[in-house]
Amino acid sequence: MKKVRVNASSAYDVIIGKGLLSSLAEYVLEAVGKAKLCIVTDDNVDALYSAAAVKSLKAAGFEVEKFVIAHGEASKNTANLISLLEFLAERRFTRSDVMIALGGGVVGDLCGFAAGVYLRGIRFIQVPTTLLAAVDSSVGGKTAVDLAAGKNLAGVFHQPSLVLCDIKTLDTLEDSVFADGCAEVIKYAIINDREMFGRLQGGIRENVEDVIADCVKHKADIVALDEFDRGTRQLLNLGHTVGHAIEALSNFDISHGSAVAIGTVIVTKIAVSMGICNTEDQVAITSLLHSVGLPTDCPYSAPELIRIATADKKREGDSITLILPNGIGNCRPQKIAVSELEGYISKGL
Repeated sequence: MKKVRVNASSAYDVIIGKGLLSSLAEYVLEAVGKAKLCIVTDDNVDALYSAAAVKSLKAAGFEVEKFVIAHGEASKNTANLISLLEFLAERRFTRSDVMIALGGGVVGDLCGFAAGVYLRGIRFIQVPTTLLAAVDSSVGGKTAVDLAAGKNLAGVFHQPSLVLCDIKTLDTLEDSVFADGCAEVIKYAIINDREMFGRLQGGIRENVEDVIADCVKHKADIVALDEFDRGTRQLLNLGHTVGHAIEALSNFDISHGSAVAIGTVIVTKIAVSMGICNTEDQVAITSLLHSVGLPTDCPYSAPELIRIATADKKREGDSITLILPNGIGNCRPQKIAVSELEGYISKGL
């Protein structure tokens, strides 16, 4: 078992190990004490893991409610957010009570947002069941839902009280869903850890506990420096501006991880065209993404991507920031005029 401390405005532990879900109550008690709990999950995860979670919690004397959504990105919407808030209010949850996000990134984002705004903020715990959520979305306090105009356009920063990652839950993931998480894993290595990139070339699933711990340590360091995404934390958006546009254009048929992988290749090609990244690193990045089963070719044109990307939440007035790799382990933000973005993206296609 591994433990990583996240020193944000509200500090908390990320605990990573095998078989932790059966002892969920023990970790909840230590983190938040006795409280009424609301588990938020999706229909797929509910069938697999809710029973074990509820059994542990009720055996310890917790009162437990459960709110279940349909799986998939389409559920991360304002309608489900309002339904969840009404659910909490109808069951008279108070400021001393706690929410638990049991699932992947969609569940975590929705639950965290609801926790951040219900009664102006109650505590919540992340229990990620996908690799993507374990290494990225469950840590750092970003919560959001999607709007018709784009992904994650409404949200709040709200740190969890605990992140409990039972790596045994990753055993039930389809290969494509595990690959989605690999896109975020590889992102961390490209941003600031060339040695980690080399280790990933030896396999991710085979070393998943160490891989998750490495990623969480990197994210914890970045969040400690820039909790509210004003500077250094923007590096975590590598591949995401274009990736979010790809997701939206596909009506989310292209998964987040696949879209980020494609977006990462596009910005790497842009960096090569600018002379700030070498071709060898571009080839290595593309090869590693391919090796874990991720796509690297974009099915959309620059004008199509621009139409969505210019509505991205990272836009600031007439400019938008892309994260470009100088090479593996060294990335930098590049502010680009919105009027010039199509030309840059064209270089990456």
